[in-house]
Amino acid sequence: MIKVTKKKLDQGRLDDLVANARVSQEAKERGYRDRALKMYPWVCGRCSREFNRENLRELTVHHRNHDHDYNPEDGSNWELLCHFCHDNEHSKLEEQLQYGNSSHTDGAKEEDTFNPFAGLKDMMGKK
Repeated sequence: MIKVTKKKLDQGRLDDLVANARVSQEAKERGYRDRALKMYPWVCGRCSREFNRENLRELTVHHRNHDHDYNPEDGSNWELLCHFCHDNEHSKLEEQLQYGNSSHTDGAKEEDTFNPFAGLKDMMGKK
């Protein structure tokens, strides 16, 4: 019979590993965030809310292709968004992944039934 022994987990080493990973991730995020803030005006790309030094922490960098490791020097994968718009963007992605691209009509296009200008030509011809 083979005896299997489990190595005791070194909690201190694990804590150091997690702490170092967090510091590394935060430094990486600060790097592209700082570059994006220097490159773009401090305005949300969706709702056009303007930011200043007092509320700049509420402005986030959104990766357009959702790949946080793709950070080209020209900033083409970045977009500055406020927290609300950033959350909305990620919610849209999650819904797309969960439900797919099809609409509730199984791909069929819904046609508009109301035309506010339907009788406009006739009304313009009468004087």
